[in-house]
Amino acid sequence: MPAHEILNILYEDEWFAVINKPANFLSVPGRGIEKQDSITHRAFNLFGEAHAVHRLDYATSGLIIVAKTLECHKRLSEHFRERRVQKEYRAILRGQVVAKEGTISKPLICDWPNRPRQMVHREWGKQATTHWKIIRQQDDKQHSRVALFPITGRSHQLRVHMQSMHHPILGDEFYDDMCSKADKRLHLHAYRLEFSHPFTTAWLKFIAVCPF
Repeated sequence: MPAHEILNILYEDEWFAVINKPANFLSVPGRGIEKQDSITHRAFNLFGEAHAVHRLDYATSGLIIVAKTLECHKRLSEHFRERRVQKEYRAILRGQVVAKEGTISKPLICDWPNRPRQMVHREWGKQATTHWKIIRQQDDKQHSRVALFPITGRSHQLRVHMQSMHHPILGDEFYDDMCSKADKRLHLHAYRLEFSHPFTTAWLKFIAVCPF
């Protein structure tokens, strides 16, 4: 099947493309031939050049940017590094969250014996901050739908931070102790991105409708 038919491209210009990544799919190629299929691999086949500006976890769905040139990759990477990109995720948490919103600032480090899991480590962890806000309690009264706003971009940051407040993301095989085969996916979605165009400076806003 042609690459353009299996990449959900929401926006494209001569410099970059914004793609809606499905859950349980790689952002970039892994090790080995069997792990080459990914967003950037398909984008390369389509555009002739593709560079990952940022990544989403394999299990996470939603917005991801692929640069078509090295100069665009450099400029957009600076946007992310300097935290000039507004990011919003949507998630369903296990349990009913009592507060309406809050901020979690807990440093994270790789849990090496159990990698790729991450963990909170006050002494050796890297700074990580997440704002969160309740959207609504689910009708079943057992789950909470939230908006998550990561300030930093650590590996598994949102997943560990939600677990640390005793409300893991539904379907998280690493951090949700109640996760089962009935949970077909991680309920975490990269919902919104806003940033200044790296060449025209126009302010851009992208939204990928939440699939759950």
